[in-house]
Amino acid sequence: MITAGIDIGSIATKVVVFDIEKEKIISRVVGSTGSQPRAVAEGLLEEALTQAGVSRKKVEHIISTGYGRRAIEFPTKTITEISCCAKGVGWYLDQNQLDGTITVIDLGGQDTKVILLDENKDVTDFVMNDKCAAGTGRFLEVMANVLEVDLDSLGHLSLKSKNLLSINSTCTVFAESEVISLIAQGKNKEDIIAGICLSITERIVSMVRQVGEKGDIFFCGGGAKNEGIKKALKAKLGLNVYVPDEPQFVVALGAALFAKSSSSF
Repeated sequence: MITAGIDIGSIATKVVVFDIEKEKIISRVVGSTGSQPRAVAEGLLEEALTQAGVSRKKVEHIISTGYGRRAIEFPTKTITEISCCAKGVGWYLDQNQLDGTITVIDLGGQDTKVILLDENKDVTDFVMNDKCAAGTGRFLEVMANVLEVDLDSLGHLSLKSKNLLSINSTCTVFAESEVISLIAQGKNKEDIIAGICLSITERIVSMVRQVGEKGDIFFCGGGAKNEGIKKALKAKLGLNVYVPDEPQFVVALGAALFAKSSSSF
């Protein structure tokens, strides 16, 4: 059976095509959601199917999730991103033979989620930040623009810091002004970036404390590609931090995996 999961986020849309029998991801693509999520999702699905060498009629189920999951008309079903994230994480844990409770951190473009999973990979608690850009991928995007560096290079550059500079503002707008001031003072760019990564990490850690961390950390979402945040999380929490290959696709994968259960439909 071939299934597809579509995660329509406020910033990016991700598609995963999955072979249920082979337990294998056969293609995955990502693109900017923009102002036309329906058209973008349709186009990315076709791109993913072409990449997989699969025709649309061979896809048994298409499941949508994420911020814009109801914006498209063609899915078999829509499922919340919390459930899909848990399902995707569970698959990665099984593939890597990891057991026990786990704390999931999903750092997305416009929200951040912390999810507790028990030994059966069921959700026992979660907390979400979707009211403020601070502590989300949007915060990183704003800072990357101010510093005139590529968003994907922030984590790597932060690791080069020799003298981390603290960012004290808890609001994205004020933090932006603070960073502009540091740039004007001629401060080292890598040191500023390290402070930015620490700032967002501290917000994430406060969310983790709300639910009470259990087990190791599974870090996913587009923000999980930031090596500086991963390092800071490990230091702040004193726990192992696992980041899967292409962490931004975990939720879309979870959507595709829901087709394995007949009770999902």
